[in-house]
Amino acid sequence: MSRIDLRGRRLDPRELRATLPRAAFDVEAAVETVRPICEDVRRRGLAALQELGERFDGVRVEQIRVPSQALAQALDGLDDEVRAAMEESIRRVRKVHADQRRTDVVTQVVPGGSVTERWVPVDRVGLYVPGGLAPLSSSVIMNVVPAQIAGVASLAVTSPPQREYAGRPHPTILAACALLGVQEVYAVGGAQAIAMFAYGVRSDDVRSDDGGWLCEPADLVTGPGNIYVAAAKRLLKGVIGIDAEAGTTEIAILADDSANPAHVAADLISQAEHDPNAASVLVTDSTALAASVERELERQVSATKHTQRVATALAGRQSGIVLVDSLDAGQEVVDAYAAEHLELHTVDARARAMRIRNAGAVFVGTFAPVSLGDYLAGSNHVLPTGGCACHSSGLSVQSFLRGIHVVEYDEPALREVAHHVVAFAEAEDLPAHGQAVTARLHQRN
Repeated sequence: MSRIDLRGRRLDPRELRATLPRAAFDVEAAVETVRPICEDVRRRGLAALQELGERFDGVRVEQIRVPSQALAQALDGLDDEVRAAMEESIRRVRKVHADQRRTDVVTQVVPGGSVTERWVPVDRVGLYVPGGLAPLSSSVIMNVVPAQIAGVASLAVTSPPQREYAGRPHPTILAACALLGVQEVYAVGGAQAIAMFAYGVRSDDVRSDDGGWLCEPADLVTGPGNIYVAAAKRLLKGVIGIDAEAGTTEIAILADDSANPAHVAADLISQAEHDPNAASVLVTDSTALAASVERELERQVSATKHTQRVATALAGRQSGIVLVDSLDAGQEVVDAYAAEHLELHTVDARARAMRIRNAGAVFVGTFAPVSLGDYLAGSNHVLPTGGCACHSSGLSVQSFLRGIHVVEYDEPALREVAHHVVAFAEAEDLPAHGQAVTARLHQRN
């Protein structure tokens, strides 16, 4: 891993963001690549999905919706230990996300005037589950559980078709869907999957306006994916709601000389394992720890399964060791970086975690690694990447809810505030706004 020495330098957050390692993630450039793909799905529907699947996934899928029997078979064939792990993950994620439920609130603004805020789930959601280098069955849980708790009535999951599984998504992904009671599952990946949810696909002649739906359009699409999935989300935002433009995974670790270098190295490797473009960043005020972590990386990388993938990620421009003068300076660095995952390996980890402002999720101490959050902490692992944690949150029950204000005023309450409405309307040169109020009051005189 490369080193960046910030000792003796005082940079503001903007300068820090420009200095820190970060993966190149040009979504705007990718938009032009996915534009014709999405347009093809809009125009030709099922035929386009089949051809695009053959082109990008190497398999032509005649039946893009996975049969219910295949879901049941995948669950029946699931390894007992994996099933137990999934069931425990579901239990913990449900427990955490159940506390995120919103309740309707009535605010009495004045006598006779109130505003009720209702929380209403979106009607239909399309959930994307990656299936490239790693079949992320855990992402099924992280997407489906909060949507179910929010009360979403119609859920559909899609994941790329796999040649080795007869053009269906990976069996563990199908098993997770079955375990959660999701019966609408599609073997479609990439930008074309986002387009499928945005425009829908008819089951008969795709040019017909009166045929039935093979896949109905969704109101919202969530879930992580590659740069082309993110680009399709950006392109189609407005046609469909999105959660975020998630990029490649990243971890930042803030550590002092109390940290265990073997644990720090293992956690850096765990995120690098995802993708050659994954980012692993260590921020420390201890040169001794930095050297120890480097030695541990040499030892552990050669022993891990995906050695080449990990080595490429750790050596990339997106990864590195950042040296700082103090932990407070390090905290400024990680707040500027706004990591998807932030681990704190410091003597004051809990107190410092409560002062962190920018992170998708914070993991406190040596016994709360990111891997725990990926599967079984109960937290959600669909998190903002690429510095977006400074303005965005991870997936939650709230992601699937809409707030609707219900306004109720009686005549005295309207009369009491009418002159203020008229003042605003005149100031904005919208006199009819004021007249819409005064017309009601004049009629009563």
